Amino acid sequence: MQEEAGEAPELDRSADPGDFHFYPMDLYDSEDRPQIFPEESSRVRREVIQAEMTGEPRGAARGKPQRDFEGEVDELAHLYGLEDDHELGDEFVDENMPRIEVSEYPPYGTTRNPAREQRDWRLTGEAAEAEDLGFRGWGSEGQCQDLREAYRYTHGRSSEEYECYVIPEEEDEEEAADVFCVTCKTPVRALEKVLDAHKEHEVTPLNKALESARDEIHKNVHKLEKQIIEMESFASHLEEVFITVEENFGRQEQNFESHYNEILETLAQKYEEKIQALGEKKKEKLEALYGQLVSCGENLDACKELMETIEEMCHEEKVDFIKDAVAMADRLRKFLETKTDVETPTQPALEDQTLDFSDVERLLGSINAVPAPSAPVINPQAPNSATGSSVRVCWSLYSDDTVESYQLSYRPVQDSSPGKDQAEFTMTVKETYCLVIHLVPNTQYEFWVTAQNRAGLSPASERAVYMTAPAPPIIKNKEIRSCEEAVLLCWESGNLNPVDSYTVELTQAETPEASGVTESVVGIPTCEALVQLQPRQRYTIYVRALNVGGPSARSEPATVHTAGSYFRLNQHTCHPWLTISEDGLTAIRSDRKTPSREPPPRSTRFSRCVAVMGNLIPFRGRHYWEVEVDEHLDYTVGVAFEDVPKQEDLGANCLSWCLRHTWASSRHKYEFLHNKMTPDIRITVSPRKIGILLDYENSKLSFFNVDISQHLYTFSCQLHRFVHPCFSLEKPGCLKIHNGISMPKHVTFY
Repeated sequence: MQEEAGEAPELDRSADPGDFHFYPMDLYDSEDRPQIFPEESSRVRREVIQAEMTGEPRGAARGKPQRDFEGEVDELAHLYGLEDDHELGDEFVDENMPRIEVSEYPPYGTTRNPAREQRDWRLTGEAAEAEDLGFRGWGSEGQCQDLREAYRYTHGRSSEEYECYVIPEEEDEEEAADVFCVTCKTPVRALEKVLDAHKEHEVTPLNKALESARDEIHKNVHKLEKQIIEMESFASHLEEVFITVEENFGRQEQNFESHYNEILETLAQKYEEKIQALGEKKKEKLEALYGQLVSCGENLDACKELMETIEEMCHEEKVDFIKDAVAMADRLRKFLETKTDVETPTQPALEDQTLDFSDVERLLGSINAVPAPSAPVINPQAPNSATGSSVRVCWSLYSDDTVESYQLSYRPVQDSSPGKDQAEFTMTVKETYCLVIHLVPNTQYEFWVTAQNRAGLSPASERAVYMTAPAPPIIKNKEIRSCEEAVLLCWESGNLNPVDSYTVELTQAETPEASGVTESVVGIPTCEALVQLQPRQRYTIYVRALNVGGPSARSEPATVHTAGSYFRLNQHTCHPWLTISEDGLTAIRSDRKTPSREPPPRSTRFSRCVAVMGNLIPFRGRHYWEVEVDEHLDYTVGVAFEDVPKQEDLGANCLSWCLRHTWASSRHKYEFLHNKMTPDIRITVSPRKIGILLDYENSKLSFFNVDISQHLYTFSCQLHRFVHPCFSLEKPGCLKIHNGISMPKHVTFY
């Protein structure tokens, strides 16, 4: 269906909008959407449309008899998936029904002008297509009009009775932007810079703008990472303060609860003591009153008995009365002489009890007058807790004592032992940690801490030794040696005390701030490291020193380009008559002979041959460098073992392989010397720049004329150890070395 629909015709229209196609909105984004090719002829278009209407192959529609209008509508509805839409089907076959409003489909493309578009369709291709399809022979004019309406609807066209939807042709893809407008901050085409509104604006190449934007983003990301680290550190600090406040509050709460319980126990004890004392006094008073009451009762009984006896005596005879009266008088006298205690032995009211609350007051006062705290416990140094100028010290308090502040004291340690005469420093802090700053890198410090509150100062804690991180190492840029696959780095520690190890960090970014570390080499024990790299890459290298306190800051960066072997001349092997340039790449012999200097005890300097050796990286592989020479200069270039005899000429022993040039009487003589032997080789073109290829893998040493890409000679060497470049000047002049360059193509074949 798609293949046939792809050949559907396009109406010939001359009015605006031009070059538009009209598709049924129900079929938009459908696989059955007809594809329009305006280049097809009207005959082909007619055959395709009739084939679509009849469902037969192309060309078969010409001989078919005319069919009725309703059958054609049903066929069109079947072809375009409209057979289930009963409402649209009714509209096609019943011309008396109201017109269809399809405004729910949004227009696609530019703003439409219905009146103009309908007028253009009537005046342009509508009549022609109706005639081509043979519509005039089908029934009445009304039937033909209905058929045209159905055909237009299924092909995205409409008359005055239907709203139309215009879908523009897909425009050709615009030319890609190739420059960036800095003023508008948008990509534009170069043509717009000349003709458009960007004519007066500043533009830059798109790649450069992209790299600049990437660098800016990387820088901002780097700044954001720093800010995140600072915020995380600040959040950690707040968390520690929060924990400290919680711990202090917990201790205070426990202290108050303990004092409160102690006060309640004291008050209860006082209450029991007072109640018991009151009970004892009550018992004592009641017992005294009871004894006195018993005594009074006995006295009353005796008085009553005497009164009764006296009354009986008064009724007796006189003689008997007188006899008994004398005895009774004595008895009454004795009874009256006996004193009777008529005083109350005790008062009924109890004495006022004075309560002693001195203990309670003391306890209440002890809530505010807490005892002095016990000694804190200082923690050992945690990993990575120090920098080159600061260290983080932590301690703990394993008691419930109330602490208002801490006093942290420290002093440097000399000769790995605590020094008594060292100056001490003290600082007051509120938390159980402290960041001590302004310290010396890679130095041990002795710390101790005391706790303090209003009651006094605690004993000092045990002393702990902390160590600051090392100072950044210093890379020796002049001693860096490299080749295509490795680099040999040397650096100075930068610390008085030894460090534990070193770490080398590598990154391949052009701007170190824009990217992180791509590779690290850790656990390096010495101040030298041989690191393998990728060929033809540019690296930025940093070195860090490590100890128990943590890593140091980065060293100053060093840049290495693995494009070829890079080395400098070794001053320790230089003959006294030679002078090495500051960059270490040029050897100069002047006319004036300088006095011979005393060689070191283990002589590493050339004494007979006016020569110097280069510091080539000790790495097996292929090494290439070039030497710029003067064709009228007597020189020798090649390689030699480090222990080559310094009292002999280069090439005069089995430890060196050299090319020697001598010039005399306008003649050039070239010798390829090893153990005083040379092959019979003539060189017709004198080289001004000599290329030297050292191949450890194949045990070969080759020489080339760089100017004309000519191979001169190749030694087959027994390279059981590493060799070094060597250079000699027999007459005043200079040799200049070019290294750190890629091997030319003609060299790679040897």
